[in-house]
Amino acid sequence: MSAPRIHHLGCGTFCPHGRRVLNGHGGWLERSSIACHVLLVELADGLALVDTGLGVADLSTPGVLARGTRALLQPRVAASETAVAQIRALGSEPSDVRHIVLTHADFDHAGGLRDFPGADVHISAAELRALTDPPRRERPRYQMAAHNWAHGPRWRTHEPGGDSWFGFESARVVPGADDEVVMIPLPGHTLGHAGVAVRRKGGWLLHAGDAFFHHGELLSPPRAPAGAGWYEAFTQADGAKRRANLERLRELAAGHSDEVAVICSHDPAQLEAYASLA
Repeated sequence: MSAPRIHHLGCGTFCPHGRRVLNGHGGWLERSSIACHVLLVELADGLALVDTGLGVADLSTPGVLARGTRALLQPRVAASETAVAQIRALGSEPSDVRHIVLTHADFDHAGGLRDFPGADVHISAAELRALTDPPRRERPRYQMAAHNWAHGPRWRTHEPGGDSWFGFESARVVPGADDEVVMIPLPGHTLGHAGVAVRRKGGWLLHAGDAFFHHGELLSPPRAPAGAGWYEAFTQADGAKRRANLERLRELAAGHSDEVAVICSHDPAQLEAYASLA
């Protein structure tokens, strides 16, 4: 069986000031570039999205993004950057998307859920519990994103258990994906945060969501702009688990670089590099 084709989509961009501290180069007051890196996977029976990025409603409905979020992150949402538009540009229709696999439910990862009402939405059971009945500290993040699932998605939850994947336990194959897409628990950024591994020619591509923010964090010792660590600490639900999983990802990247490529959601350099290979 040949590996599925993977498209790398940038579904929304954040442009806050502070390019040097966030991207590691440029001016201190220059606008940075923070990507929303989404995967579109061509499966035998249809398409699968890993995250959705920002969606049509973020573009078309004033105020759908909280005022504070807009002021802080300066989102740029162009119609051409939505997953819907990019899927059509590739010659498919939104209805061809059979599966959406979420790393987690933050607004910039689940913003396009309403654009694909016919898709099964795969999510870790812990993440679904958190967005349904969030702990007090986590309420703001899920309240900010709640409009994205107000339409009642067809949730498909994944409980702990399953197989081992390069030493990560409780890996779950996404039903209907012919063993080509696997969810791997990576809690920390959110309580139910997960990585999503997609088989590719010669190995695997692991989309680690917000488990890290800059490719330099996978190096040993890490070499990343200070802003990456600050933002990770500011948005984490469980710091100890996040740091432990980041260390495991660092070991995976070092020990299995010939078999597994590890990417994250918000590193524009990674998105540019992988999109250029398509």
